[in-house]
Amino acid sequence: MTARSAPPAPQATPLDLGGRTALVTGAAGGIGRACALRLAAAGAEVRAVDLDAAGLKDLVDSADGLPGAVEPHVLDLTDLDAAERAAAGTDVLVNNAGLQLVRPLEEFPPDVFHTVLTVMLEAPFRLIRGALPHMYGQGWGRIVNVSSVHGLRASAYKSAYVAAKHGLEGLSKTAALEGAPHGVTSNCVNPAYVRTPLVEKQLADQARTHGLPEERVLAEVLLRDSAVKRLIEPEEVAEAVAYLCGPQASFMTGASVVLDGGWTAH
Repeated sequence: MTARSAPPAPQATPLDLGGRTALVTGAAGGIGRACALRLAAAGAEVRAVDLDAAGLKDLVDSADGLPGAVEPHVLDLTDLDAAERAAAGTDVLVNNAGLQLVRPLEEFPPDVFHTVLTVMLEAPFRLIRGALPHMYGQGWGRIVNVSSVHGLRASAYKSAYVAAKHGLEGLSKTAALEGAPHGVTSNCVNPAYVRTPLVEKQLADQARTHGLPEERVLAEVLLRDSAVKRLIEPEEVAEAVAYLCGPQASFMTGASVVLDGGWTAH
């Protein structure tokens, strides 16, 4: 009796976005920067959207030599009409831009609450709205919404951020249901605390709110519910975003990809 040979191992399909246009918001730093570079490395022409012109210039310089290209777009996402126009012709949309303020509800400035929801929920709606006609027309599109563990769980003192991320989860699922017949997927990526300037600012805000030194805030507040006691790197989040744009994820839609170090396992 001859031994049967083992079946060939499946071959990983590399992400190839050559000929595709991707738009990434909040692209000048942190997660957005990592996503822009990762998608450009896969061959995409990346529209990098941010208010930070200097940060975008540095991003463009860093992308030099990659298979794709990065085109900077200085844009204020509170200009919702401009945001919708910027998304026209987009094949891959990464809604990432965000801001944070840590305050008790009774002290939370209403104008800041309004701005957070405009940038983090209404702008993604308008960007999706602007991108869908092209995606539907070609029968293919990828929408990735950078949500958060706070899209699934709440924390005290973060009313605007939590409200916006919970809303983004619902928007993403609705886009998934409507987009499925047209070859368009919509998913969320849900990291816990990522090593970004936004989190570094939170350390100071949380220290002030809780009356703790910043080093204790990291261990006792930010990482308290995480089984993995470290911050996530932006590049780790970017790999999850890239996966959702690839052929292996074509059946994934309406999902939330959780990168929380075990936070939601409690």
